[in-house]
Amino acid sequence: MTMARDTALRKPAATKGGALTAGKAAEGRTVGDGTGEGRTAAVGLEDVAVRFRTKKRDVTALHDVSLDVAMGEFVAIVGPSGCGKSTLLKLVAGLLKASSGAVRLQGERVDGPRHDIGYVFQRAALLEWRTARRNILLQAEMRRMPAEPARRRVAELIEMTGLSGFEDAYPHELSGGMQQRVALCRALLHEPPVLLMDEPFGALDALTREQMNMELNRIWRETGTTVLLVTHSISEAVYLADRVVVMSPRPGTITEIIDVGLEAERDYTETLGRPEFREAAGHIRGLLGAASAQE
Repeated sequence: MTMARDTALRKPAATKGGALTAGKAAEGRTVGDGTGEGRTAAVGLEDVAVRFRTKKRDVTALHDVSLDVAMGEFVAIVGPSGCGKSTLLKLVAGLLKASSGAVRLQGERVDGPRHDIGYVFQRAALLEWRTARRNILLQAEMRRMPAEPARRRVAELIEMTGLSGFEDAYPHELSGGMQQRVALCRALLHEPPVLLMDEPFGALDALTREQMNMELNRIWRETGTTVLLVTHSISEAVYLADRVVVMSPRPGTITEIIDVGLEAERDYTETLGRPEFREAAGHIRGLLGAASAQE
């Protein structure tokens, strides 16, 4: 049964003209909930910069990035290759330390690897000698979760993602889309409050990718998980997200944040024909085209 979602509670701030430019949240890292009251952001970045030193030169990957993501919100990140999109996810996961600025997860400063998030990558990275069910249960084994609750949770996720009947199949017996469903189940097993997704459907064919977009929208609505998605597909970003973060070429910073303005439950074909979809996608395409021209 699909959980009802109040879109007003997922919009971090009122927008004007369908766009929200980047800015700092108020003291305490709270976001507006549409009622005039503040709540702790699920993800918060404040004046974040990332700099690397190579043998030849210093490289600034991210510069002055500030972003707040509300609880239960779906935010997509798009931008030119090499602009720091994946670096941003690694910061939130605690896999990379910011050179300056602050990163927070549910109000707590991120100062090391976080075990309470879910992470889905472009490749499913399944263990070939394990069945779909046992690949999902790997998460439970690593976290030392109680066996019986973990098995029940796996059964729920398998049904939710349409993998029923393939629980005992090995990775080589599964299509690319099914493998990504297994990876998604594995990431959601421990019910993380925040799910990070780094180009999870980039290697899939166009038809399978559309199907996975529809599946992800439904799963997001049913679980209420906060999602931060990196993608190179503008249509994917606009179809899935509440807001789309557009980043500049390196050093990556936030050019603009677009409020898509669509309800949470979205029919794929109908949504792509909506004026709001076409307006947001066209605006993002224009921003990225301008960014490419500046490179």
